[in-house]
Amino acid sequence: MIKIFYDHQKFSTQLYGGISRYFANLIQAIEELPDFDYLLGVLYSNNHYVKSKISNELIRKILKNPNYVYKLNQLYCRELLRRNNFDIFHPTYYDTYFFDRLKKPLVITIHDMTYERLPEYFWAEDSLTKLKRLNIERADRIIAISETTKSDLLKYSEVDESKIQVIYHGMDLKSPFVTNPIDNLPEKYLLFVGDRSGYKNFYLFLNAFKRVSAQHPDIQVILTGGGSLKVAELEYLKLIKLDDKVSHKNVSDSELNFLYQNATCFIYPSLHEGFGLPILEAFRAGCPMILSDTECFKEIASYAAIYFDANSVDELTGKIERIITEPSLQNTLTADGAVRLKDFPLDNSLKRTLDVYKELL
Repeated sequence: MIKIFYDHQKFSTQLYGGISRYFANLIQAIEELPDFDYLLGVLYSNNHYVKSKISNELIRKILKNPNYVYKLNQLYCRELLRRNNFDIFHPTYYDTYFFDRLKKPLVITIHDMTYERLPEYFWAEDSLTKLKRLNIERADRIIAISETTKSDLLKYSEVDESKIQVIYHGMDLKSPFVTNPIDNLPEKYLLFVGDRSGYKNFYLFLNAFKRVSAQHPDIQVILTGGGSLKVAELEYLKLIKLDDKVSHKNVSDSELNFLYQNATCFIYPSLHEGFGLPILEAFRAGCPMILSDTECFKEIASYAAIYFDANSVDELTGKIERIITEPSLQNTLTADGAVRLKDFPLDNSLKRTLDVYKELL
């Protein structure tokens, strides 16, 4: 039996999120297999995909502070590393706390190389690039989630290509598609999902929407993920007179499905991504989408989306106009998305990851 140790990092810091869901899917797959087992280095978490081991209400109140949660879970992971009762270690992010204790093979997943590719968009004191590099250098196997990410890995790090395995994210196509309605949604809206900082190109999207809104005053924008709107964002919306047409909603996975399902269009304008899991989410919900023309998006969405120059407000404006005014285009994109989604079954993603573990041992 092969036992995989998954650590706490993303389960300590994410309530929902693509990375924690990725690891939760691996854990769920292993639970069904007689020749695999796992350790999860989590004592307490608010993450939607895992259950906490601590039920004491007083302790749970103390652990409402996320810093305490992180430190507690990291201490627990250190203890599990000391016991060494596992075969492979697969951390959920790039903290190097385990370097002085790990005695077993290390598998890491590289989700993107955006920090390395677009350093001008990130805080100079951010240690992520260093921590990621150290993990890459130490790893026995590296899972890259797209060919684009593998190419970036080879370009921006000194890594043996034979260690890298490209394994796409997958979508569970067997389980029912569950939606949970959201009250007071506008009849027509464009959907923006996730973080809005720097390279996510949020302000270019807003400037395109301002032009669209002048011609189509009934359409609005719904934001989800990335946290509530901050002061500077609210001030900019007021400045461009869109504060009454852009709103943010915190949602569960089933509510997110509802947002995709009812959106006029999903807009993903990033300057770069490593995969773009929202693309698969939109495909499954039957939501047409407009994507920036970054390599990764073309790799994943292929023929099932329309693209715009990521630096062109004019081009994005024109593509949104097309989506709004051409129902036949919406229908075509929805149909193409349903076909393209079949290339990303979750079972295949899980099987290939388990094969990496087997090959490593």
